Amino acid sequence: MTRQLRQDYTHEAFEIANARISEFEKSLMPKMEKVEGALEAFADPSFQLLLVDAQKTAASTERPADYDLLSELLVHRFQKSDNRIARAGISLAVEIVDKISDEALLGLTVAHAVNSFFPVAGDIDKGLDVLNDLFGKVIYGKLPVGHEWLDHLDILNTVRLNSFGSLKKVQQYYPENLPGYIDVGIEKGSENHVKALEILDANHLPRVLLIDHSLNSDYLRIPVSNRDKIDSIPLQKTILQEGSIVIVPVKLTGSQVEAINSIYNLYSQNDGVKQSNINSFMDEWKKRPNLNALKKWWDNIPLILTITSAGKVLAHSNAQRCDKNLPPMN
Repeated sequence: MTRQLRQDYTHEAFEIANARISEFEKSLMPKMEKVEGALEAFADPSFQLLLVDAQKTAASTERPADYDLLSELLVHRFQKSDNRIARAGISLAVEIVDKISDEALLGLTVAHAVNSFFPVAGDIDKGLDVLNDLFGKVIYGKLPVGHEWLDHLDILNTVRLNSFGSLKKVQQYYPENLPGYIDVGIEKGSENHVKALEILDANHLPRVLLIDHSLNSDYLRIPVSNRDKIDSIPLQKTILQEGSIVIVPVKLTGSQVEAINSIYNLYSQNDGVKQSNINSFMDEWKKRPNLNALKKWWDNIPLILTITSAGKVLAHSNAQRCDKNLPPMN
């Protein structure tokens, strides 16, 4: 190879790298500008060093989506600036963005979504619709199968694999994490139904807080996806404001939260009815195409995978790239 030819190739590579870095920076700046105080991070030496690493990764990747992914990671870095553990995970994630395959990134992102995102809606159908919409966004390609994608993630230190045992199937996993949808509730017309209404009345709570259980019409339930969400149940109050009637949200008092928990304690513990609820829940699950696709994929993952800190931040950033409404990583 002549010197001139070598120079031509070097110049071409330099131009390609500069163009890729420029695209990355075009993605980064609008994201940073939207987060209050984020632009001040550029004065932080440790952030500057991570930015250089991100530029190097951007220069070496041929995948345009990686620019957006790197931008999300740097936003995370600003938001977690005081957390050394999170910062370490973000730094590792930046280094491997250009190395992770498309299918492995997709599998990692969906697995993270399964572990991290649950509906808060008290209505079961609405909760399932929220999940279906979410997975319609994060399942943006053909989901990987077999062992190769898992081995690839393990090599990149984004997951830890365990061949002893298997992941919980969807039919077990989601009912355990959404017990408010599955728990039996209070039988209509029963003694406990009367007690529940008395508790509501005594604590100035509306009787409509006991709703029909959509999985079993003989029972009533509190509209929460999980018992620990009781304190976030919104009440409504009608007030007169500037001559107009306005409905405003009202937070439950401590005694009202305690009262609703006491109603939850009145739930029937009939295992047979609960299993019937799980079966009905899964029937509703399968009616939703994205959730049905998720079930078929998840139930056939051959190994137990535990996502590492680097894997979590990479997957979360990619999920936020797919769905801008997702909350920041905890």
